[in-house]
Parts: sequence; C-alpha cells; structure tokens
Amino acid sequence: MEYSIAAVAAVAGIIIGFLVGALRSASAMREADSRVAEARSALNVERSRSVDLERRIAETAQAAQLREAALNEAHEKYVLQIRGDQETLRREFQSLSAETLKASQEQLLAVAQERLTRERHVADAELAKREQSVKTMVEPIARALAEVQKQTSETDKNRAEGQAALTQQVRQMLEASEKLDKKTSDFINTLRRSDVRGNWGEVQLRRVVELSGMVNHVDFEEQENVKDGEGKNLRPDMTIKLAGGRTIVVDSKVALSALLEAFETDDETVRAERLLAHARHVKKHVDDLSSKRYWDMFDSAPEFVVMFVPSEAFYQSALEQDPGLQEYAFAKRVVIATPTTLVAMLRTVAHAWKEDTLARNAQQVLATGKELYDRLITMGGHLSRVGKALDSAGKAYNATVASMESRVLVSARKFGEMQEISGAIEESAPVHLDIRQIAAPEFSGDDDDEKS
Repeated sequence: MEYSIAAVAAVAGIIIGFLVGALRSASAMREADSRVAEARSALNVERSRSVDLERRIAETAQAAQLREAALNEAHEKYVLQIRGDQETLRREFQSLSAETLKASQEQLLAVAQERLTRERHVADAELAKREQSVKTMVEPIARALAEVQKQTSETDKNRAEGQAALTQQVRQMLEASEKLDKKTSDFINTLRRSDVRGNWGEVQLRRVVELSGMVNHVDFEEQENVKDGEGKNLRPDMTIKLAGGRTIVVDSKVALSALLEAFETDDETVRAERLLAHARHVKKHVDDLSSKRYWDMFDSAPEFVVMFVPSEAFYQSALEQDPGLQEYAFAKRVVIATPTTLVAMLRTVAHAWKEDTLARNAQQVLATGKELYDRLITMGGHLSRVGKALDSAGKAYNATVASMESRVLVSARKFGEMQEISGAIEESAPVHLDIRQIAAPEFSGDDDDEKS
C-alpha cells in the first residue's frame, strides 16, 4: 500500500509539476495552480494519515505477537515442569525396593494421580486465565484493526475521489490552456498585420485616456487634421488639451513583429538578434515621429510629442537592448509613454485642468468684485449729490417761504383788504430736512463726474 501511495503521489507530483511549469507564465491559470496546490495538499494529508494508520496497525500486531509468544513460552515452561516432576517421581519409584514399591504401589499411584489431577486443574485454570487475558488484550486490538480498516477504506475512497477530482481539474486546465493558446495564437497572428497593429494601438490609447477621466471632443481630439510646412495633411492619433489653452500631441506606435519572432524562436542567437531589431524598430519610430515636428503645427503645443507604446513589455524589451533609448528620444523631442506613465501624465493634466478652472473662477470672482466695488463708488457719488441737492432744495424752499411770508403775503393781504376780497391765502409751512451725508471716504464723490 505504501508503494502504491508513493507511486500515485509521485505520478501526481510529476503531472502537477509539469502542468504548473507549463502554465506558470499564463496569468489566467493562477487560479488553476491554486486548485492543484490544494489538491496536492489534500493528497499529502491523506497519505500522511494512511501511513500513520499502517504504522499503528503494525505496532498493534507486533504487540499481539509478543504477548502470544510470551504465553506460549510460559505454557511450554509449565509443561516441561510437569514432565520433570513425572520423571522425578519415576526415578523415585525405581529407587525403592520392589517390595516397598509393590506394597505402596497403589498408594503412590493414588497420590501421583491426585497430584497430577491437582496440577492439571491448576494448569487448566492458569491457561484459562491467560487465555482470558490474551482475549482481553486482543479484543481492543481487533476493534482497533477494524477501525483502522474502516478508516483505510474511507481514505482509499477519499483518495480515489481526490484523484478523480484532480484528474478533472487537470483536464479542465489542459482544455483552458488549449483555448488560451489558440486565442493567443490568433491574437498574435492578427497583430502581425501592420494596419491591425495600428488600430490596436489607437484603441489602447483611447482606453487609457478614457480611464484617466477624459472625454472625447472635450478633453482630447482624435485624428485631428493639420498641415505641415509643405502643406501636407497630417493626422496625429490624439491631441490632448491642457490648462491655459496648451496642447499635447500623442501618437501611438506599435513595434511588435521582431519581438514576436524573438519569443517564438528557440535559438538564443536568433532571439538576441531579433530583440536588437526590436530596439532598432522602436528607435526608428522615434525618428519618424520627431521628423513630423508636430510642435510647429500647434501654436499652443510644447516643443515635444508623446509616443505611446501600448505595452510595458514592448518598451522594456527595447530598453534592455538599448539603455540609452530614453535619452535618445528626449534629444529628439519625443517622450516615450507606456500605459502606466501615460495615465500618470494624464492625471497630472486633469489636475492642472482643475487648478486652471479654479484659477479662472477666482479671476472672474476678483473681476466681478472689483466691478461691483467701482459701481458702488459711483452709486455713492450719485447718492451724495442727491443728498446735497435735497438739502439745497430744502433751503431754497424755506427761503422762498420766508420771502413770501415777509414780503409777498403782506402786500397781498393789503390788496385783499383794499378790494374787499374774501378768502385767505393759505400759509406755507417751512420744510425741515435732516439730510444725512454719506461719510464713507469711498463715497466722497470727488471723482463722480469721471466715473459716471
């Protein structure tokens, strides 16, 4: 049983190790690896339990054999003792004279028979006692053996179920691996076409930009048509709007053919040559993009352009072969951005948008407040003049009333008396105005004529 368990475990270990080694690079199989590890752990636990049970069975059987051997040895010693006693009696009988033997033969035989009977009873009782003791010892062992047999059967059943489940999981992993290999192969074959690579790079660029929280036709434009110095139409993949009316030009470039060839070959020399070719292709994309001079076609664009590489692995593979690639691109006014660095760049842009919006709002609030303040000053001048005019009108009115009462009404009353005109001229009461002048220096009205 130990050999069969070890063989099954070894085979399962080899299969699992092979599958895990074959599928380790596939991120989609990580969950399957976890299940295989759990199955192996369960198999190891069951194997440990089986080994422990077999060890207990062996120890119990060995103890029973030792006890049985001890009982057999004691029984043989007792039989030998009885035989020795019989031989001693026989010799004693021979040493006696024939006359004495004959005279006491019946008595000696009776005594011997009685002694033998007594010894036989004692031996039978001792044997029965020892048999009972052995039975008492063996029964727990038998029960333990039965329990061990039951547990062994359950262990075998669980092992069989575990092996069946493991086989099913392995089968599912193989099927998933085949599907993944097929999809990967189809995807790679599709990306071998340059137009498909270009479209894929543009889609990846749009996804990264949208994941950064930007909106098409609001925060960025795709395939915007521009003209170079010679009048040729150029269409960068994307133009991103920055704070302050600035613009960043982004163009997606996918250098993949040489990298795929490097991954597919088993020849290390060919792989190294293809990786170097991949680095050269990336550098050529840098040169091509730099030669378009997009920064000259946008008045608000900084003097650089962003080259988007849709995979970290693409750029990292080229950088490993050409460590000076990044500095070379900077010298060409090209910033190479992977999805990670582009997201960071775009989120910085989004933050700058927010800061610019807040700054513009603050400027508008400041301008509105200044305009309101100027208008309040103008209105204060108007109010001051109105107050002065009201005060002057009151004084003029009171002077008119005083003149009328002291001069005009006196003559009018005399004329009425002379003409015997009935009716009295109603007297006009003076007006007392308490005009409060605006004391604030902002409303002094010194420059009212200029501001009104």
